[in-house]
Amino acid sequence: MKKKLGLTLMLMFLVTVILAGCSGEDKNTITFWTPLTGDDGANMDAIVKAYNETDPEFKVKHVITSDMYTKMSTVLNSKKGVPDLSIIHADRVPGFVKQDVLEPMTSIMEAQPELKEENFLPQAWTVGNIDGTQYSIPLDIHSNAMYYNKDLLKKYNAEQFLDDDVVTIDEILSLQGKLDEGDFVVNDALISWVVFAQIQNLGGDIQEGGKPAVNTETMKQAIEAIKKIDEAGLMTPFGEDGYLMFQSGNVLFSTDGTWSSNAHAGVEGLNFGVTNIYSTTADKFTNRASSHLFAMLKNEDRTDEKEKGIADFLEFVRKNSMEWAKAGQIVASKEVIESPDYEQYVQSFFTSNEKQIESLYIYTYEYYPYVAEALDTYVPDIIRGEVDIDEGLQTMQKFVEDKIAEGN
Repeated sequence: MKKKLGLTLMLMFLVTVILAGCSGEDKNTITFWTPLTGDDGANMDAIVKAYNETDPEFKVKHVITSDMYTKMSTVLNSKKGVPDLSIIHADRVPGFVKQDVLEPMTSIMEAQPELKEENFLPQAWTVGNIDGTQYSIPLDIHSNAMYYNKDLLKKYNAEQFLDDDVVTIDEILSLQGKLDEGDFVVNDALISWVVFAQIQNLGGDIQEGGKPAVNTETMKQAIEAIKKIDEAGLMTPFGEDGYLMFQSGNVLFSTDGTWSSNAHAGVEGLNFGVTNIYSTTADKFTNRASSHLFAMLKNEDRTDEKEKGIADFLEFVRKNSMEWAKAGQIVASKEVIESPDYEQYVQSFFTSNEKQIESLYIYTYEYYPYVAEALDTYVPDIIRGEVDIDEGLQTMQKFVEDKIAEGN
C-alpha cells in the first residue's frame, strides 16, 4: 500500500512539474495563428524569426493553420487553445464583431501609439473599425492585378491600351480577328474578382439595406460585359488553365493577384508588367482587394503583459515588413511603402499615387463571403454560356439567402 501511495505521489509530482513547464512556456509565448499555407508562410516565418532575435520578453510562435476559421470556431466554443494573436481576412471582421468574438485593439494601440490610422493605408485600417472601435491592425492589402505580356502588346500594336492605365473592354474587343491562332487577349483567372471590380465601376453594390443584392441589373451588366469578351473568342478556352497560358506567352493579359508576381518573374523569357484590372469604362477603374489583419480572439487567459508583448510585435512588423513585400503583397505600413526600397517590387504600382490607392476596393458587407462563394461557383458557367444569365442570377441570389438563413 505504501509503495502504491509513493508511486501515485511521484506521478502527481511529475505531472505538476510538466504542467508547470507548459504553463510557463505559454505564459511567455505569443501563440500566433495564420492561414498562410502558401509561400507567404515562409515570409511570415522570417518576420517572426527576426522579431524573436531581438530577444523580446514574449517571443512569438507562428502556427500555420490550413482550416483556420473552422479551428477558430472549435477553440472559441471550448474556450481552450484560443490563440493570442491571429491573422484574419478583412471580410471576416463584421461577422466576428457581431458574434462578439474579437477583442478591441484599444490596449494594443495604447501600448504602442504609432499603431494608428495615419500610419497605414486607409482601406486596410478602416475595414477593422466597427462603430468607432478598432478591432484589427493591418498587415497588407492583397489585390486583383492585371499582368500584361510586353512582347505580345507590341506584336499586336496594343501598347497604347496602357497609356491611361485603364484597359477598357472596348479596347480588348478591338483585337477581335487580329490574333494568331492559339493567342488570346485575356484569361479567366480570378474571374469573380473581375466581376466585383465591374460592379464598382458601374456604380453598384452587393447589398441594399443590409440585404444581399446579387440578382440586380448592375450584376447583369457586369457579367454581360465580360461575356462579350468570351463570345468574341478573345478569352482563353473554358477548362484550360489561362494562368499557365499567360506564363507560356500566349495571353496578353492575366487577371490574377499581386501575390503572383514572384511566380511570373520565375518564368524564363516572360517579359511582363502590371496594370489595373480592365474596366467597362475609361472613366473609372477598380481593383477588388482584401486585407490580412492582425486580430485578437477573445481569450480570458491572455494577460495584460502579453497584450503589451503583442503590441511590441505589431510595432516591429509596422517598421520591418519589407519581407512581406517579397511575398507580392501590398504592405499596409506607410513607413514601408514610402521607402525607396519598396519601389523594386511590382505591386508598388498600386500605391504609386492617390488614385491608385483609391482603386483598391475592399468589400466590407457582413455577408460578403457568401456572395463571393456564389460568384466563384456560378459566374464562370454564366460567362461561358453554360448557364442562362437570368437563371444564374436567380440561383446566386437564392444561394446567398440560403447561406445567411443557415448561419442565422
